[in-house]
Amino acid sequence: MTPIKFGTDGWRAIIAEDFTVSNVARVAEATALWLLKSKKNPQVVLGHDPRFGGQLFAETTAIILCKHGIKVYLAKGFVSTPMVSLGTVKQKADLGIVITASHNPPSYNGFKLKGSYGGPLLPEKVEEIENLIPTETQHDLSKLNLNDFIENKMIEYIDLETMYCKHVEANFDLELIRKSRLKLAYDAMYGAGQNVVSRLLPNTALLHCENNPSFHGQAPEPIHKNLQEFSALIKREKSIDCGLATDGDADRIGLYDKEGNFIDSNHIILILIKYLYESKGLRGKVVTAFSVTPKVAKMCEHFGLEHQVTKIGFKHIAGSMVTEDVMLGGEESGGIAIKGHIPERDGIWMGLTIWECMAKSGKSLQDLIKDVYAIVGPFSFERSDLHINETLKNAIIENCKQNTYKSFGDYKIQRIEDLDGYKYFFSNDEWLMIRASGTEPVLRNYAESSSSKKTNSILKAAEKALMTALDKSNQTNGDQFLNA
Repeated sequence: MTPIKFGTDGWRAIIAEDFTVSNVARVAEATALWLLKSKKNPQVVLGHDPRFGGQLFAETTAIILCKHGIKVYLAKGFVSTPMVSLGTVKQKADLGIVITASHNPPSYNGFKLKGSYGGPLLPEKVEEIENLIPTETQHDLSKLNLNDFIENKMIEYIDLETMYCKHVEANFDLELIRKSRLKLAYDAMYGAGQNVVSRLLPNTALLHCENNPSFHGQAPEPIHKNLQEFSALIKREKSIDCGLATDGDADRIGLYDKEGNFIDSNHIILILIKYLYESKGLRGKVVTAFSVTPKVAKMCEHFGLEHQVTKIGFKHIAGSMVTEDVMLGGEESGGIAIKGHIPERDGIWMGLTIWECMAKSGKSLQDLIKDVYAIVGPFSFERSDLHINETLKNAIIENCKQNTYKSFGDYKIQRIEDLDGYKYFFSNDEWLMIRASGTEPVLRNYAESSSSKKTNSILKAAEKALMTALDKSNQTNGDQFLNA
């Protein structure tokens, strides 16, 4: 029996190893039992992204839920996570389920749970479901037929993509964007957003907007190292004003300026706060994850907005969004949600908001960043992922716990925050953060300084210090690090 644990954002595992039909059925069984504990006639909205086996795993989930008497609204074809979340709200369903491993490598698939409010199911509820997962499902899948449940209307197909597009059209000035002189581009990374942008803005230049369940061998995470072809396209064309990229299930955003430079989520969050406050007239708390730049606190102070920092994982931000008046919630990793939409990360929604801002203001993305810098000061942010085994990863985290590190090269530690990971602050608003990934065998290092050169210098000094400390304890010889 394979133990099944939900991580930062759902259960994820390698297809055909741990992510199997039988294990998906076990999780579906627990989900059904949990729903029936508190709901008389529960209903679920269910979809899958374009990954390998998505339809099979979604149908397996649907069959198990239906066998327990739970009505399922099943998306036909692949859909994004925000589409399922929105559909859960629109259908007044009790739960949303997405078969997706989001930005993880192609060999993975996963199982995400969404609350009735259209955002990640809260951690305590996920834990309740996790505790109900049986050693094996009580149902013989070979004797259950999908068509039987369709015929008796326990399964009803639903067009979540059209529902989402109509919702976008009702909330954005798409005509303004269409009529503006902006030349826009979109890279779907072969993910679930590949049809939507062309439906909404047909003149957008498209890349990787075709079905490829293996994502051409590339993890569909919208970070610069994975988007070299997109950056090259923008540089080559020279006429594209802004490029948007989204991940495998289209809930994360990546952004490029007209020069083909990657714009990280910290800058996107700051642009959005300013636009929402000044142009949209929105108010409310700003909630950001621990890895996000402290510049957000400066921006919030400038506008008189309350700022809250949470643990990493959008479920923690969603917890605030469903109970409080939150204008924006955001993560460093590209997951951002704003008031007026669902409490859910949505890469396409954020991209459209930025494009609307550019169309309304007549400003370039570089100009919008300059406006942000006028308030919080210029900065550069970088992330480095160290792909190492669990033993080494745990050894480094233990060193962090024991305060082993007093400096990283010439960067002397002045103070430490450890809400979720370890954030080391130096002089001149420079900092480094070390945190183990909750979903992959990866150690993430984050750094910020006044320039890209200085930021990369911090990351290199950190990597050297980490290896040196492990060498001293005879735990590694340094060459076991794979810097992704």
